[in-house]
Order: sequence, then C-alpha cells, then structure tokens
Amino acid sequence: MIKKINEAQKYNKEIIKAKIISTEGSVPRNNNTFMLISKNNIFGSIGGGQLEFIIIELAKKHFKKNKFREIVNVPLGPSIGQCCGGYVQVEIEKFINGFEALKNESYTSNVIQDLYIFGAGHVGQELSTRVLDLDFNVNLVDSREEYLNLQKNKKIIKIYAKMPWLLLKNIKNKPYYIVLTHSHDHDFKIVNEILYMKDFDFLGLIGSKTKFNRFKSRLIKFGHTNKDINKIECPIGLKNISSKKPAEIAISIIGRLLEYRSNKDIIKNNNNESLVKINEY
Repeated sequence: MIKKINEAQKYNKEIIKAKIISTEGSVPRNNNTFMLISKNNIFGSIGGGQLEFIIIELAKKHFKKNKFREIVNVPLGPSIGQCCGGYVQVEIEKFINGFEALKNESYTSNVIQDLYIFGAGHVGQELSTRVLDLDFNVNLVDSREEYLNLQKNKKIIKIYAKMPWLLLKNIKNKPYYIVLTHSHDHDFKIVNEILYMKDFDFLGLIGSKTKFNRFKSRLIKFGHTNKDINKIECPIGLKNISSKKPAEIAISIIGRLLEYRSNKDIIKNNNNESLVKINEY
C-alpha cells in the first residue's frame, strides 16, 4: 500500500530508506528525494516506473539479511526497459523504525496547509473531497447546515456559520482561501474581511471578470489598495479550462492551487538550497 512519507514517522518496525544521492541527465526525481519501504507499505516515491520497482525489490532483500546499507547505480536506459537516458545513484539503508529514518531529513510533504472552502454547494462538495489527499487540512464552511451535511467524509472539518465572514478573525497560519458561496453578498463580505486580515497565503474567488471588477470597485471604497485587491484570483482555476461542470471546475481549482504551491516551493528552494523537496519533478 502506498502512503504519504510523513505517515512513516509513527511506524515502529524495521524500515528501509531509499534515497537518491546522485543523478545525471534526464531523471524522474532530484537529488535527496527519498522513499521508505516497509514489509507491507511504501511511503512516498522516488519516481515510479522500473527504477522504483528495482529499488523496492532490492530493499525487500535487506529485511532478510543483516545488511544495513548499500549504494545502487541504476542507468535509466534500455537495460531496464527505460528511455530516459539518465543515471541515478540510490542509497539503501535500513532503520529500526520510521522516526529514525526521518529524523535527519527535511521535507515539505509533512507541511499540511490549511484550506478554507467557503461554500458547500456543488463545486464546494467536489473540491473538498478531491483536494483531501494533497496535503491540505480541509475546512468546509457554509451558512446552510443542510448543505454541510451532504459532505460525509469525516476527514473534512465542517463549519456551520450564519455569518461566515465573522470566523476569519480566529483563523491563523496564513491559510489558503477559496470563496464560492451561493451568495455574492456573502462572497464580498468574506473577501473584504480576508483583505482586512491580510494574513493569507492564497485567495481565490469563483466568478467572472465582470464580478471581479464590480467587487474591486466596492473594495476600493472600503479602503483596500489595488495591490491588495489584485491578490484575489478571480476567475479561479487554470486559465485554459472553461468547463461549467462542478467536478471539472473543482479539478481546475486544484490544478491552480498545486501550480501556486509548486511555484512557491521553487522560490523557497532557490533561496534555501538545503531544503529537500519530496516527489518533485
């Protein structure tokens, strides 16, 4: 079973860490990317495909031997049925548990970003369900309790509030916000309050350019600057997807969230070369 890398922290049995320590040419993952392999589970990935299959099979042999560490050279060419043309060197090492395997590693996949979705309508339902596995702590907010009750996934935090904009003063840690309620008046009040708070990472608003321009005129009257207002992404989602179907709108929004987060990680990585990023192409 494949699991997220941070789930291995509480794994209390022997575990193998497979870590890329050197690369040349075209490769599926960068240096310092690693995965953990137990007898029954796989945590993370070093690129999938034949490379990962070979490493997993080698790692399994370590459970049967008293061998604790080896370096494996894998050419990503015809000899293993690949055409990447690159070369990967992987360190395979056995640890007594997941905590020991992870304690000297720095990685981003254990950073769970708070995501607040305002609106539990069709798009909110699709979005909250689909984004769960992407390292977001999902909060679904609505003024209609019956719509919140439609969401059955227990991992999603459901928040009922008649005036949802009043919740914002209690929210910390620079969350991601997606605003797509059933009411333009609610949308405006939520966005207005978020801009007053200023402490957010991402703010997306569902709607057209016309809606954004009308909101912008009103927000200026409420004292917000053009610089702050232009932090709102509206329309929200990937630019080349124009579907009106709830599931496809949700996927488009998720695509934009991942794009935004990935760009942030690249900037962070450029500013701090010691940061190890997990599962990045």
